[in-house]
Amino acid sequence: MEFSRAAVMRAVGDGLLSFPITDFDTDGRFDADSYRRRLEWFVSYDISAVFVAGGTGEFFNLSLDEYRDVVRVAVETVGGKLPVIASAGLSVASGKAFAEAADDAGADGILLMPPYLTECPQQGLVEYARQICDATPLNVIYYNRGNGVLGADAVQRLADACPNLIGLKDGKGDIQLLNKIVKTVGDRLVYVGGVPTAEIFAEAYLSIGVNTYSSAVFNFVPDMAVKFYRELRSGNADVVKRITNEFFIPFVDLRDRKAGYAVSLIKAGAEIIGRPAGNVRAPLVMPTLEERNQLEKLIGLAQQP
Repeated sequence: MEFSRAAVMRAVGDGLLSFPITDFDTDGRFDADSYRRRLEWFVSYDISAVFVAGGTGEFFNLSLDEYRDVVRVAVETVGGKLPVIASAGLSVASGKAFAEAADDAGADGILLMPPYLTECPQQGLVEYARQICDATPLNVIYYNRGNGVLGADAVQRLADACPNLIGLKDGKGDIQLLNKIVKTVGDRLVYVGGVPTAEIFAEAYLSIGVNTYSSAVFNFVPDMAVKFYRELRSGNADVVKRITNEFFIPFVDLRDRKAGYAVSLIKAGAEIIGRPAGNVRAPLVMPTLEERNQLEKLIGLAQQP
């Protein structure tokens, strides 16, 4: 770890968070050189942390060995400029293994993904997260999403039990629930907006004190992503409304055409701007030519001064 717990909390709690796609070559293997160039490009922008092998980075499609390589390359490339957060999860045993690999590679924390598949009671989810937290010295951010959604009381119990739990990322978009968590747990944790295309929720997040979010579109329109965040935090409602209407609403409409497009469109966008990362892995699929053309038009609009 390069950063203290307090420094990671500051970085994650206030600033634009980047979630790079994972580069694959034409044979579908991890492409370390291409990934390294992507991260060098990322950290040239005004971002506060880099989340690698996350949802946008296809964590769910990586083997443990590939994951080790992804995190190692990321830590080496970022070089202590910003905190590097990797993912972990699936089961208690695999979560511990991914967390150990992230620690060995020098990551500053893990984003704890929901357990695999099964429906879970609140008590069981707290225990799942607690056991992984207890097994790692790394900072942990819990991803409240899918079958792993914790209520306010459960988040409080987990925070009380795990000193290294530093944050909660919202992947559900239930503002009432998130507001209850924020008001119940308070500044013991930092809070991150994390629904797909989180910018569409950015104003609602900010209204309850969630100052930052994960930006997937940063992968292909970084200047616009940084501008949107800056204008949002400055209270420039007119610019936020214009960008939302011109880009984010049409993008969300395109994203919602097919399950998994929250990742697939990001890889298509990266290819359109000349920074390809290969195709997504099954079970995801790439957009059609017609959908890619629509995305290219949106990118053109976003790149206008």
